[in-house]
Amino acid sequence: MSSIQQAGMAHFKQFALRRDAFIYYIFLAVLCVFAIVLHDTAFMTVDNMLNIIRQTAPITVMAVGLTFALAVGHIDLSIGSVVALSAIVGAILLQYTGIGLAVAGALLIGVSIGLINGLLIERLQVSSLLITLGTMGVVTGVARQLSNLESIPIINQDFNLAFGAGDLFGIPSLLWWTLGVAFIGYIAMNKLVFGRHLLAVGGSPKAALAMGIRVTRLRVYTLVISSVAAALAGLLYAGRLHGARYTLGEADLLTVIAAVAIGGTSLFGGRACIIGAILGSWLMGVINNGLILSGFSTNEQMIARGLILIIAVAIGVKELKNG
Repeated sequence: MSSIQQAGMAHFKQFALRRDAFIYYIFLAVLCVFAIVLHDTAFMTVDNMLNIIRQTAPITVMAVGLTFALAVGHIDLSIGSVVALSAIVGAILLQYTGIGLAVAGALLIGVSIGLINGLLIERLQVSSLLITLGTMGVVTGVARQLSNLESIPIINQDFNLAFGAGDLFGIPSLLWWTLGVAFIGYIAMNKLVFGRHLLAVGGSPKAALAMGIRVTRLRVYTLVISSVAAALAGLLYAGRLHGARYTLGEADLLTVIAAVAIGGTSLFGGRACIIGAILGSWLMGVINNGLILSGFSTNEQMIARGLILIIAVAIGVKELKNG
């Protein structure tokens, strides 16, 4: 065996033994199981795979955003409600303005809610779980009040094509959004000082503070990122569905947390994996799609997602104790 081959094998073994490689094994295993069980269906067709990516695009975007919050030890339970409110605001603004102002207004909702979450958590020094649970209720109520419990149609075809229903060079626009967010998230977390500082804060806030890292500011930034990602997910939902409704995103929180956790990001801070979060969201999409094609009901799909989250949390707790 040549030196190049030996080096290649060494790198492969090093990768295979990494704990964040767990998601790759699970993803391939689940894909193979459904491919065998559903061999007489359209499960493994290109159209079905692209359909899974389209359906999971908002989940993927939220998973990338939530990864930043979890990296510093925060959890954002308000992302589902931000999805609905941002989509509704964007849909309303599209009735009176152009796409640019509508998108800016929807994303501004994300920035505002993220800032409120971050400032309240850091100023009051209370759990992010409690604060974001409270803002989730407030934002949900605002979305219901603003929409009057009615769907708001979007007839702007340029918006619908750009944010969900269109293609570019034969590739669905939702896949382009997924790849774009994934690229930005990966660079920010893995190649910039910003990402290293986030992991330092999540690992030990006191040590990070002693190193001169602005801990409070970074924590607020991560919640803004998480909320803006949820706002973008709301726009993607609105574009794909050609409309906005107050129920958008309300069932996504469990799926997003499961995707991020099983993708290798610690729920307790200090470890984050953007690629794992993306594969985790696709894994949840593959599981949902496979269960549907297998004839499972919505209730049974919810049970499956819950079990996956329990397994992911159990693995995270075990690694925390061992680490």
